[in-house]
Amino acid sequence: MPALGTRVTTTTQDKYLPFLVDQVLGSNVLASRMLRAAKKWSGNQIRFPVKISKNSTGTSFSGFDTFSTSATNNRITLDYDPKFYQITVALPLDELSANATDSKVLDLAGIEIQTAAHDMADDIGTLFYADGSGNSSKDFNGLTNIINNTGTIGGQSRATYSVLNSTVTASGGTLTLALMQTLYSNVSSGSNVPTVGYCTEAVANFYEQLLNPQERIVKDVAMMKGGLAGGTGFTALYFKGFPILADEKSTTQQLAFVNEDYLDWYGLALALTEPVKFKSQDVRGNDYSSLLGLGFSFSGWIKPSNQAAVVGHIYLGGELVTSAPRFMGRLTGITGV
Repeated sequence: MPALGTRVTTTTQDKYLPFLVDQVLGSNVLASRMLRAAKKWSGNQIRFPVKISKNSTGTSFSGFDTFSTSATNNRITLDYDPKFYQITVALPLDELSANATDSKVLDLAGIEIQTAAHDMADDIGTLFYADGSGNSSKDFNGLTNIINNTGTIGGQSRATYSVLNSTVTASGGTLTLALMQTLYSNVSSGSNVPTVGYCTEAVANFYEQLLNPQERIVKDVAMMKGGLAGGTGFTALYFKGFPILADEKSTTQQLAFVNEDYLDWYGLALALTEPVKFKSQDVRGNDYSSLLGLGFSFSGWIKPSNQAAVVGHIYLGGELVTSAPRFMGRLTGITGV
């Protein structure tokens, strides 16, 4: 039985609020920061020349001592190919026609594109913590591969070039400040220090338990790496001057220290597409509501030859790359304090 009687329900129009509330998607911190700070892809590959050994021909001398005339080869390149991801948006023309009336509250086509792009960004957030091997290695690169001491990075073998290794330390189940300090020291060199830590909310809560009450100071962190404000941002506790950010997409039981000076998303716009533009007021309840664009593109509406419908595809091209994985590390197996 309705809360109000038929005297009201037969004489009063229902009210639909002009926005959609997302009850599904959660936080997506790493992807939000990377995609908002996208760098433009150029060429068929992104290539980083990196130094992998010292020139060892230096020597003290006197008089007519002879010197080495050997050439040294102490550089290689880390090479990254672009990868691509898509999500489909499909609508029947009868629904679009019914929506195009005076009773329209939200634009059906617009809201479908926006929410599909949000869903796609959510997918990307999961990939950014994985190892890039999914779907026959078509998936984007992720922190599990970037912060590693096995396998390959940028097409180069870490078994051959140990300088490409990150620090991966088993916590033994317990998070301690001593473990965090050791990890910090192992991934730091001079002014090259971690700029952000990523972990699940559970691990962030463990870290908070390690702090004295007077140390539990929460500060705002920009949604975009590099400190440019955009949206409401995130809140975080700090360690050694950098924020520890809780991300629901983060790998469970892990705490990753990342130097974002050496971690970038390079975006490649797909030809013959148009940028996806969001109206942030249309969708509420997730981290994407204040993200404008994300660098995604849209194919435009395609009309099938045998259906009264339209189909479109949202694309994202590029790769998550690093030029110095040695400045990053992670603690694994964290289950308590």
